[in-house]
Amino acid sequence: MFKNYFRTAWRNICGNKFYATINIGGLTIGLAVGVFLLLWVRDELSFDRAHKNEKNIYRIGIEGGTGISKQIFTHIIAPVAFFAKNELPEVQDGVRIMNIGDAPFKYKDKVFIENNFAFTDPSYFSVFDFGLIRGNPNNPFPDINSLVITESTARRYFGNEDPIGKVVTMGQDEQCKVTGVIRDYPENSSFQYKVLLPIARFNELGYVRRQTTYDGKTVVPSMNADWSNFGFATYLLLQPNADRAMIEKKLQAIHERNKPDDKPVPYIAQPLGRMHLYNMDGSDGGIAAVRMFAIVALLILVVACINYVNLSTARSMLRAKEVGMRKIVGAGRLQLFLQFMIETILLFAIAAVLAFFLIYLLLPYFNQLSGKQLVFHLWDKTVWWWILAVLLGTLAAASIYPALLLSSFKPLNVLKGKIMTHLGNRTFRRVLVVLQFSVSIILIVGTMIIGSQLSYIRNRSLGYDKEHIFSFGMRPEMQNHAGAVKNELLKNKAIVAVAGVGRDMVNGGSATGDNDWDGKPAKSNTWFSQVFADETTIGFFKMKLAEGKNFSGAVADSTHFLINETAMREMGLKDPIGKRLRIQTVNGTIIGVVKDFHFSSVHDKIEPAVFQFKPENCWRLYVKTTGADAAKAIAAAQAVWKQYSNDIPFRYEFLDDSYNKLYLKEQRQELIFSLFAAVAVFISCLGLLGLAAYTAQVKTKEIGIRKVLGAGAVRIVRLLATEFVLLVLIANVIAIPVALYVMTGWLNGFAYRTAITPGVFIYAGVCAVLVAMVTISYHAFRAAVSNPVNSLRTE
Repeated sequence: MFKNYFRTAWRNICGNKFYATINIGGLTIGLAVGVFLLLWVRDELSFDRAHKNEKNIYRIGIEGGTGISKQIFTHIIAPVAFFAKNELPEVQDGVRIMNIGDAPFKYKDKVFIENNFAFTDPSYFSVFDFGLIRGNPNNPFPDINSLVITESTARRYFGNEDPIGKVVTMGQDEQCKVTGVIRDYPENSSFQYKVLLPIARFNELGYVRRQTTYDGKTVVPSMNADWSNFGFATYLLLQPNADRAMIEKKLQAIHERNKPDDKPVPYIAQPLGRMHLYNMDGSDGGIAAVRMFAIVALLILVVACINYVNLSTARSMLRAKEVGMRKIVGAGRLQLFLQFMIETILLFAIAAVLAFFLIYLLLPYFNQLSGKQLVFHLWDKTVWWWILAVLLGTLAAASIYPALLLSSFKPLNVLKGKIMTHLGNRTFRRVLVVLQFSVSIILIVGTMIIGSQLSYIRNRSLGYDKEHIFSFGMRPEMQNHAGAVKNELLKNKAIVAVAGVGRDMVNGGSATGDNDWDGKPAKSNTWFSQVFADETTIGFFKMKLAEGKNFSGAVADSTHFLINETAMREMGLKDPIGKRLRIQTVNGTIIGVVKDFHFSSVHDKIEPAVFQFKPENCWRLYVKTTGADAAKAIAAAQAVWKQYSNDIPFRYEFLDDSYNKLYLKEQRQELIFSLFAAVAVFISCLGLLGLAAYTAQVKTKEIGIRKVLGAGAVRIVRLLATEFVLLVLIANVIAIPVALYVMTGWLNGFAYRTAITPGVFIYAGVCAVLVAMVTISYHAFRAAVSNPVNSLRTE
């Protein structure tokens, strides 16, 4: 029996190649795109979930600042983990990670610049599941000169040699011995450190402000007593069922007991599994994009299914007599239902096989587009059950209604022709077409608004000049001769100007809440973003002074400050020039106010900033070129670099590129969104093409009669096209408010954003109507120019 069902289903598919191609094509593309997006969503949701203690590991943050400077610091002070582990019974263990930036590592004659290395506690390998595959797991750092590296790093450094015991040189002359090797991190891990050193080395070799006075009173003997250095990512492993809120209060009490001046300092404990997609305060850190793409995946599957439902119900008129004859010869409703269900299953099986083939073929390109390393394996149980659930759900939605409709025909009415008035179920089909194009229009609008926001970001004035500027970090031996370096570079005609700055202008730098000024409110806790500068910095970046004057380069500037306009407002100063300001241990006066400028992503509001005259802390050199001679300027900088660091490769980055990298995630989302919006429109057009062909087919005699009575081709085309165009216009009315609501929510993630103009919706609506017109015009025109004699002969 089932064999006969399949044979009949195959004959029906082969006998209706046009409609079968549309259905299979739409479902294939819909399933492939749906799986791509679902794989992307699955990967995003899986970040940092693989650790066996994941539910009990928390990242610790501190809330600091008041007013616009209020923020949550994800890197905190070193003593927190030390005191928590020793004083709180709810804490099993703690891990601190100090990421220094980049540094050269040398082995024999090979030099490697590592920008993913950090100092950490030995508990890093027990709290997290990054166990050693080589070395002693109970003692990964036997001494402060130990080094743990990943498998791929070991291969880069030593090839096929045994890495254990090998000595590498860090920086200029610091010798370290490899004592352990861990597996390469999975792609869905927030931890990607290639080289790990013991945090005891950071403490004992003087990286902390050891034996230096703090605020004139306290000596900081070690990092466990330093309550001012916010540079440590801190994770605590709590006992099962520990009260997180209570832990936060206890951590705050420990901090305020040891440094009362900081009161209040609320602590926040964020679950490890939420770290990738949520900010520490629980706000969106990427989860909105995950939800959006999950919905897009489901919508594209729905659009593909609608094609099948529409064409199946529409063509039921053409199969009515077949159903009637089957019932007359004894077929029951169950048999007919099974027949049509098997036809659908066979069609879906073909579409699924083609979709899997398409996924394997296009996955490398999707990975390149999304910046991920997604893997699709049919033998992966989780993936298989997931895809199977999608297929079964889609199958049910796309086949049960048509099968029930076709199997419910009464043979007598069919043979009398009475069923023809309701078989097509036109209202239902119209609703589905409107739904299809509503989805397509929403995606078109979303693509346009995302593109508009990214264009707004790229073209927004930052408050400083970033054109034709590249920068590089100076090594200590070069920084000690910064004046000579600048003079040497300025001799080159391709270089317009040179400036040293003690921070990365795009990726940020240090901040401090240790400050005081005349008239400071008692409850104020304003945090300043610190910019260490010299007398050339303001002019180099073409920043504008709202009032006051710039640094002159005199010795007296060591006690002078420049603040930005936001800082002036937050401090409550109407006339700040000459007012006293203390930043940490430096007491001085404000000599100027710089107009606000962006020194981070436009996701965030401009924060209070203070410029301090500290040429000795200006470790990053910015070089402005003529534009046309940028290559010559880079060559000149490289030549100077080799005078001081000949054994270390020269690395630089243009300021424009650094800025654009801040929005790499949004750029990738725009590309993915644009691509799949086009796919949704294409699938909708496939369905419209099939319905247009069906409409022209069932109206063959009507068209013939109209032509005999004098109707021209234009009128016939209008007859066939009007209904579809009207449905697309209705789809516009539904889609516009939905798209407005969704994209307004997305834009709210930016502190500075573009406006949503009516032109966006008009353009999207016109595009949808034009696409619909082009899609149906072929069949409409073909029907309009056909010979009416042939139409009237047709039975």
